[in-house]
Amino acid sequence: MISRKSKYALRALLALAQAPDNTPLLIGDIAEREAIPRLFLEQILLDLKRNGLVVSRRGKSGGYLLLRRAETITFGEVLRLIDGPLAPLPCLSKMAYRRCADCTSEQACLIRKVFAEVAESTRAILDTATLADALAGRAPLTGADLA
Repeated sequence: MISRKSKYALRALLALAQAPDNTPLLIGDIAEREAIPRLFLEQILLDLKRNGLVVSRRGKSGGYLLLRRAETITFGEVLRLIDGPLAPLPCLSKMAYRRCADCTSEQACLIRKVFAEVAESTRAILDTATLADALAGRAPLTGADLA
């Protein structure tokens, strides 16, 4: 399950991606349109800005804009940025590997084997599904497509 913060981040990015002619959007407008608490959205947009996904402009025609094209921002990138590793078990994480404390052998762990397949399928989908794909209504690859 993704966090509420990740869900809001994705909704805010999708709203920015839909802005006509890359027009800056005000925090208040995004918050109202997407039903995101404004203070929470401010924190999220600051995180996205620090990580190079959005930029802010000051002044009369100011607001937030995508810094990169929607075709280059994947769901996986956003989820990792906000929530951290996508792995269901710490021993499967590519970013923050940690051996499970109660594990005697990763190679013999039957639970790890099943979740390794889940993790790979999840990464394959999330790392290819972009904001542009979501806006266009294109479905990401399924596990059957990946086999």
